[in-house]
Amino acid sequence: MHVHRFERIWLVAALGMIVLFVGTVTYGAAVAGYGMVDAEGGQVDSTDPAASESFRDPGVYEGSEPDHYDVYVETRRFAFVPGTGEPIRVPAGSTVTFHVASVDVLHGFEVAGTNINTMAIPGQKATVTAEFDEPREYGLVCNEYCGEGHHDMAGTLEVVPQSEFDASTEVQ
Repeated sequence: MHVHRFERIWLVAALGMIVLFVGTVTYGAAVAGYGMVDAEGGQVDSTDPAASESFRDPGVYEGSEPDHYDVYVETRRFAFVPGTGEPIRVPAGSTVTFHVASVDVLHGFEVAGTNINTMAIPGQKATVTAEFDEPREYGLVCNEYCGEGHHDMAGTLEVVPQSEFDASTEVQ
């Protein structure tokens, strides 16, 4: 059987793309540490996550280690609590673990300009940790369609200089 030269080229190119895509997914899962939302974060009450043992009232809390903060965020139609009405404020030079839960439908939680991107699934708590070295303002975006007001679901994360961060007013 004779295979035309151009058909061989396209066949090799297609197989090369498949190998590239599989390699990219493997690298992301094994080396870069990207993962899917799973039961690792724990389960929460889907109507009131703060009533669960593994979730606190929404807000910023000092962590067990120096310069580590835990941020508990509830997603709901069509807001991040905190984040939409009042910005989430954390100090620069800190490590922040976000604990995200949904109280109604599937939502996304993305901090624009970073690699923080997770799904908020009702009944599940998603956790993601990042370091914020420089003062800056980031946008919070829901990237999962959650209803007719989805396009208005946005918020703000403010990373402020350590000297401007007042733990007594910011941290719960």
